[in-house]
Amino acid sequence: MAKFKAILIEKADAGQKVGLVDFDEAQLMEGDVTVRVEWSTVNYKDGLALTGKSPVVRRWPMIPGIDFAGTVENSNHKEFKPGDAVVLNGFGLGETHLGGYAEKARVKGEWLVPLPKGVSAKEAMEIGTAGYTAMLSVMALERHGMKPDRGPVVVTGAAGGVGSVAIAILAKQGFHVIASTGRAQESDYLKSLGAAEIIDRAELSGPAKPLAKERWAAGVDSAGSHTLANLLSMTKYGGAIAACGLAAGMDLPSSVAPFILRGVSLLGIDSVMCPINLRKAAWARLASDLDRAKLAEITHEIGLDEVIAAGAKILAGEVRGRIVVKIL
Repeated sequence: MAKFKAILIEKADAGQKVGLVDFDEAQLMEGDVTVRVEWSTVNYKDGLALTGKSPVVRRWPMIPGIDFAGTVENSNHKEFKPGDAVVLNGFGLGETHLGGYAEKARVKGEWLVPLPKGVSAKEAMEIGTAGYTAMLSVMALERHGMKPDRGPVVVTGAAGGVGSVAIAILAKQGFHVIASTGRAQESDYLKSLGAAEIIDRAELSGPAKPLAKERWAAGVDSAGSHTLANLLSMTKYGGAIAACGLAAGMDLPSSVAPFILRGVSLLGIDSVMCPINLRKAAWARLASDLDRAKLAEITHEIGLDEVIAAGAKILAGEVRGRIVVKIL
């Protein structure tokens, strides 16, 4: 059987070891579609898996990488044929199923989304799981009735992947976007994406009051913990926060006050097991509503041999925007 390049995480006495290896195609997991992987990305969750800082990986050995875009090589699934361009986010990729940091992947066809027309495999990964999650968050706010005339929208982790794309999408729709970041040097970058205001994340990192002064109608939060608690306490009456990440922690030291006194809603965003119809809708919106030229400007390209180092950098908060990985 053919061998191909892949990043492999294996258990070791000291926790885990990770390296670039020649992987045997015979060791791929079950699935009815084999994809020639062309591009992947480095997301925060990938950083956790690569470094072992959090128990993301639940099967050993594991090829990490929670998303990829590429071309179908073989298919026994009725919706896909060789030559089709596809994208995959989540469904346990890189956690319980061998992931995207490899030249080939074998997956279930029901997990795949056809690449929207006019979007290349590289562009799909410039968007990646971060951009797809950002769009799911925006769509959830829209379903809640959020429009620009309701008031400002706050975005935390603004210089990261989810934050960058969320700002670009919301600003294009006419929202007054408040960007929260711990990197003051990124202010010009965030304003270039469309942010109208920049605030220091320290304003949101301390213990939250049950209710604080109303500052925004909605928000997209990738931090969790005290940050999310503060966002909720400062949300205007009838507003909503879309929660999609835990960079600051899994806890939520809040109270019921925002919910029962201001009618605030907390909208949970799951990108991993999201239904396929919602995935397709999100990717269609990303193809039409996102300025991909602007996205290309905030994207940094690396090779498969640079992925391990990039995983540590993204956890250290040293990554601006998006990282795409050229696989083939």
